Amino acid sequence: MNPALGGATFREFFGELIPFNRFLGIRIGGCEGGWGKLELPFREEFIGDPFRPALHGGLVSTLLDTCGGLAVFSGLEEPARLSTIDLRIDYLRPGGTDLLIAEARVVRVGNRVAVTDGFAYHPGHEKEPIATAKAVYSVHRPT
Repeated sequence: MNPALGGATFREFFGELIPFNRFLGIRIGGCEGGWGKLELPFREEFIGDPFRPALHGGLVSTLLDTCGGLAVFSGLEEPARLSTIDLRIDYLRPGGTDLLIAEARVVRVGNRVAVTDGFAYHPGHEKEPIATAKAVYSVHRPT
């Protein structure tokens, strides 16, 4: 358990203690040492293009950003706070009306900055991502 969680498990912290994640219904699909996987069950409110229908791009980027933070957080050995510095999302295809999954892996963690790669997809379509992400996070370690 990461001491930065204040005694909570990753599932409690990311799924219950962060109000926005709880509101969206984000669940942890797995995490360990610099890798994370998040799941987001589909809801009608997540449609951004009603004519296809397709997921809202902001929802996809939110899940990828959160997943990158989870990946960094899961690999830290000491307490730290994270904040997103930069997030690049490449949308490859419209997201459908199914469970949305995001995975992220840490590329590098330094004293103050961490970098992750991630991708979002629907179950059974890992080789056909909806979007890919490159994220940079500021790592705020206590002094």
